[in-house]
Amino acid sequence: MRKFTVARLLILSLVVIMSPFTAFSKDKDVTFLENGMSCQLAQGILKVEFVTSDIVRVQYAEGNVLKGNNTGICVPRTSKPVRFVSKKKTDSCLLKSDSLIVKVDLNMGFISFFNRTGSLLLREDGKLPRVGEKKMMERVVYDERSKRVEKTADGDKEMKNILRRDTIGHTWKYRINFEWQPSEALYGLGSHMEDYMNLRGKELYLCQHNLKAMVPVLVSTNGYGLLFDAGCGMVFKDNSDGSYVELEAAKQIDYYFMKGRTLDGVVANYRLLTGASPMMPLYLFGYIQSKERYVSSDDLINTLKEYRQRQIPIDMIVQDWNYWPKGQWGRMSMDPKYYPDKKKLVDEIHSLNAKLMVSIWPNAMNCPQHTDFKQKNLLLHSSPIYDAFNPSARKLYWNYAKKEFFDNGFDAWWCDASEPLDADWTYMGDYYGSDNHKQRWELNNKLLSDVLGAERSQLFSLYHAMGIYENQRSTSRDKRVVNLTRSSYAGQQRYSTITWNGDTHASWKSFSQMIPAGLNFMATGCPYWSVDIGAFFTKRGGQWFWKGDYNKGVADMGYRELYTRMFQYGAFLPVFRSHGTDTPREVWRFGKPGEPFYDSLIQMIHLRYRLLPYIYSLAGKVHTDSYTITRALAFDFASDTQVVDLKDEFMFGPALLVAPVITPMYYSADSQPLENVAKTRRVYLPHGTNWTDFWTGEKYKGGQWITVEATINRIPLLVRQGAIIPMGQVVQYTSEKKDAAWEIRIYPGADASFTVYEDEGDNYNYEEDYHSNFVIKWDDKKNTLSISKREGNYPGMVQCRNLRLVKVDKNTGIGVEESTGGKIVKYEGKHLKIKMK
Repeated sequence: MRKFTVARLLILSLVVIMSPFTAFSKDKDVTFLENGMSCQLAQGILKVEFVTSDIVRVQYAEGNVLKGNNTGICVPRTSKPVRFVSKKKTDSCLLKSDSLIVKVDLNMGFISFFNRTGSLLLREDGKLPRVGEKKMMERVVYDERSKRVEKTADGDKEMKNILRRDTIGHTWKYRINFEWQPSEALYGLGSHMEDYMNLRGKELYLCQHNLKAMVPVLVSTNGYGLLFDAGCGMVFKDNSDGSYVELEAAKQIDYYFMKGRTLDGVVANYRLLTGASPMMPLYLFGYIQSKERYVSSDDLINTLKEYRQRQIPIDMIVQDWNYWPKGQWGRMSMDPKYYPDKKKLVDEIHSLNAKLMVSIWPNAMNCPQHTDFKQKNLLLHSSPIYDAFNPSARKLYWNYAKKEFFDNGFDAWWCDASEPLDADWTYMGDYYGSDNHKQRWELNNKLLSDVLGAERSQLFSLYHAMGIYENQRSTSRDKRVVNLTRSSYAGQQRYSTITWNGDTHASWKSFSQMIPAGLNFMATGCPYWSVDIGAFFTKRGGQWFWKGDYNKGVADMGYRELYTRMFQYGAFLPVFRSHGTDTPREVWRFGKPGEPFYDSLIQMIHLRYRLLPYIYSLAGKVHTDSYTITRALAFDFASDTQVVDLKDEFMFGPALLVAPVITPMYYSADSQPLENVAKTRRVYLPHGTNWTDFWTGEKYKGGQWITVEATINRIPLLVRQGAIIPMGQVVQYTSEKKDAAWEIRIYPGADASFTVYEDEGDNYNYEEDYHSNFVIKWDDKKNTLSISKREGNYPGMVQCRNLRLVKVDKNTGIGVEESTGGKIVKYEGKHLKIKMK
């Protein structure tokens, strides 16, 4: 018999029925609807409707019935009339809103999308727009007598042998063929390790597994996006095989065309469909310390005390797995031998002005929790994985988390392994590895389909996150939900999730691949993404994934250099956190004061905390304006063709261009010094604006490559001229010194505007309008700064704050340290206008 992981329990798998892909005939039966039209074609039904004047929903199914995929991706909405006009011609049908023209060809059934002036945005393939292939579904039955537990790098796994496969019905494999415009760039589809930025000319195999977080959203520099509303594995191709998105198992094609003048506009329409991103708590934007793992309450507390004693800023510490009693895998219960008093643990961490995150898993074995779920029939068949699709199961899962953690004051969740199954945690031979994308997709898509059902194989993380968010919200509104999770999906941003890129290995190649992976993920409209700074696996081992280059860990100067460069990069991600196995991760493990690696790490933490007023204001913009904090350059410079495939630069908010160093300059592995390596880095400055070096104040014209200093204490960092950056003081935690003075750095060269957002920092009072904002504007010609009247208020709001206004040049307002020049004004919420020198 074949061996399968727990994973390979019950449910829907696919077998192809040999029916060919089908095309359309010239049937022209059109019915006009309130917001669009439907057309019965020879092989199926096509329905095209406006959701808003900017958003069009396209549905197609073989036959004559649209059943819906019932994914839960989109938020419920009431259909509202959209103003449009329709016109049927002999061979086509036109639908015109205030923003879009949609043309449906009635011969071949393909759809074209134009802007209001008639410029083509996107067209389905004119010869064969979409095709369907009927496939049989199977229910997998397992041999209960073969059940056993095996240990893997991802924890204990329950294994069973397949007894038989029963045919239970059919589904459809659909392909949508597109004709992309020659000059457009495409981004999105989630976080991947293929080292792709622009997805044109590429192929991606899409499903949830370690090192992949699938989000079925594409965005285009041509001013639109596509959301594919299906829950199955998918394939994207734009090469000699064709240009298409393929749905492996769906009841129908269901996608949304989302027009946006900019990529920010596309993201705004995506969140209109799938839900806004809630405000994250202020503490989340500080520094987060984690590792695999802290082994006791004393270990957690002593580590945190060391940070406080050394005066290194930190806001949260993380308890990783295996805190449960020995042999009771995944149980949400802390072993009293090592964690004797959970409430006391949390109280002491809070007394040190920090927060505590805890790792929880979707499966449990050999423990009362598993027995409880099984007796209530709330597991996925006979697996140890709870049925996140069942509201009763989500509630019971929350009850365990609440009793053990939330009621004792724990602050944040780490929902690890939210795939919830991964097929390739065992040794698979030298032929297998992280670059075998198709093979990994086949294994994992098959496994998830067997257990979850092919039509919902990628949705577990979405429903898992829903359960945490909705149940915590119904329990209390005093603490904002924070959920760090390894998988994601469209719509998951509405449940306060942060996704990280999985269990990477420590190498410069792996590090360089993280940058485009994160930019593509955040381009989908899911704004919060992170990495394990230092990579998860440091050493090299027998399994394919254990391929780090640094067996000596922190004792290796080569690893210290890699860690420092990753740390610099991580400071400009929405969530700034260190984590990994094999070697310690605390800052003092990388040297001591006066040594270059240690000093560089401290400098970056200080810069992160100085930028908190800027970062938290951007977080407010994420919630209110559907903004994206860490952004591909195409978000701001879509017309500059030089940036569309630039993998190793990005914007952090509207002001800062970040260019991480992704090659070694000082050491190779085993502390071998590198000779004659220049400590510089080439940086492209996008066209359309001019730039100022953050570190030196040197000014540059945009639209050119420059070479800048990149010593170990300096990540290349350029600021857009015509930018305003509010900066706070270096504090030990984010809520310290709430009324401390700020420095307002003004980068002249163009007019500028920045909106400052403030609220209580935690709880959900902001939803009741308990928050404030004010606008800072710079008039470059008049050399004048104005600060608007403050709008709004909230409990504990700082009524009066001193602001040091600094006009940046080569001598003032550079680097991390606080400036001494400029003008000091007192802002009390009233309009100010200041003439600068």
